[in-house]
Amino acid sequence: MEGAGGLTVVGTPIGNLADLSPRAAECLRGADLVACEDTRRTAVLLRHAGSGARMVAVHRHNEAARTADLVGRMETGAHVVLVSDAGMPLVSDPGARLVRAAVAAGLPVDVVPGPSAVTAALAVSGLGEGDGFAFAGFVPRKGAERRAALDALAGSPVPVVAYESPQRLPALLADLAARMPDRPVAVCRELTKMHEEVLRGTAAELAARVTEPPRGEIAVVVAPAPPADGDAATAAADGPLREALAVLLDAGLGAGRAAEVAALLGAAPRNRAYRVALEVAEERRRST
Repeated sequence: MEGAGGLTVVGTPIGNLADLSPRAAECLRGADLVACEDTRRTAVLLRHAGSGARMVAVHRHNEAARTADLVGRMETGAHVVLVSDAGMPLVSDPGARLVRAAVAAGLPVDVVPGPSAVTAALAVSGLGEGDGFAFAGFVPRKGAERRAALDALAGSPVPVVAYESPQRLPALLADLAARMPDRPVAVCRELTKMHEEVLRGTAAELAARVTEPPRGEIAVVVAPAPPADGDAATAAADGPLREALAVLLDAGLGAGRAAEVAALLGAAPRNRAYRVALEVAEERRRST
């Protein structure tokens, strides 16, 4: 960019450098300074983009100290580009302080959107329906905060995307299985990279399957909670679907698997079938 200095927030690839957009590459080439978390990782990105811009490390431990200096440079005409190690900055990364300070100083702030592990995981999971979603960041490690976060996740009316470290993934799946064993879950590993993998199943199935820490970056997508109370009109409209699901549940299938079979037979979309299956299963439990 030419003219007055300012700040541009740039989305970068989450694994595959080919996902860097032409506009993002152009912005990196035109930068006076690139504010980044890890200069070693960003150096690879800059070489790929053909940029010789100088890098400045800005991470959670020094963001407060670096912000004033970077704003001062922008006020004297410098164009600063803010990137994270991967994906869209500020989603689960530092940088918000710098953006707020630039805005407060009256400097222009713009964005070059790019890849995001959050939206990529939601899309590939198949658990979103276009009705919104929630991003939980990293689930707290222990104590009351973890219990509250898991309870909120279990009760969410929309899909929830969370990040987790490979070392803590088995524990997270075990906790999800304890709260909602039949809830569909997708574990997305190394998205866009050579060893990309998506594991799908119920929380109980995945907890039994993933007992050792995997390798790579992890995003977990959890399907929304079923409605607490379906109204009479909805229940009547779902009559044939409910009957089919009842037969499948009687045959010993869990709610998640019954929903998959019903969806394969064309009875309803999988997410709708799953929500109705949970309702039918709960009604049957109450009646016994």
